Amino acid sequence: MPETTQSQRRAGFSIHVLTASGAVAGLIALQSVTDGHIRPALMWLIVCQILDGIDGPIARKFDVSLHAPHIDGHVLDLVIDYVTCVVVPTVLLVRLDVVAPKISMTIAGLILMSSALWFARTDQETTDVWFNGFPAMWNIVIPTLIILNASQRVSAVICVLFCISQLTTIKFPHLVRVRALRAATYIATSVYFASFILLSAQYPGGSQWAKNIILIGPIYLVVVVVWRTWFPHKTIAGVSILGPESQRHAE
Repeated sequence: MPETTQSQRRAGFSIHVLTASGAVAGLIALQSVTDGHIRPALMWLIVCQILDGIDGPIARKFDVSLHAPHIDGHVLDLVIDYVTCVVVPTVLLVRLDVVAPKISMTIAGLILMSSALWFARTDQETTDVWFNGFPAMWNIVIPTLIILNASQRVSAVICVLFCISQLTTIKFPHLVRVRALRAATYIATSVYFASFILLSAQYPGGSQWAKNIILIGPIYLVVVVVWRTWFPHKTIAGVSILGPESQRHAE
């Protein structure tokens, strides 16, 4: 195996720094929340999502685990994700009374606790890269409830259900890496995030058409989660929800 060069070490460390920069973006988002500047907070959370989305593929492309092994990229990613995907959105939930004030701290505590337990799971992913349990994407759930102006009761129910699901083996797709239904997943995800970004930038207003089409993402997610969790071997129009790895394992 060729020896790691100095330039490769620098590149690897730079990618770790890129991942760690998500904490800074999360801090800015948190400060915006506490200052009552909700639109900037939502936009900074989107920056966090972008950083989280690009660092993994870049790290794999440059073999960071090989060239910069003194920093565990997986652990680093989990630390940053807990801050940006859990802590900051939870503060947003409390600050904006997304749920009734009398239960907001209870819901917030439940989110923080269940998410901490999920991040510590040793069985986070299946062989075909589906998550076991809701993967703590509170940076998506809570802002969506906010921009859609969901009622406090509906928001509370949704939050509790997601918290419970974090401790189960209900299957949630990795939106980028799952191979089954990849084209459909990319389309639904793209439509959702385009609407999500637009509505975040327009908050507290927002185009009604964008609020309508943003629902495509959650509806699609419910369908594939139910299919993969409870009817994994059922094919629809000749299409299987199982990836090649799971199909081989089943055989």
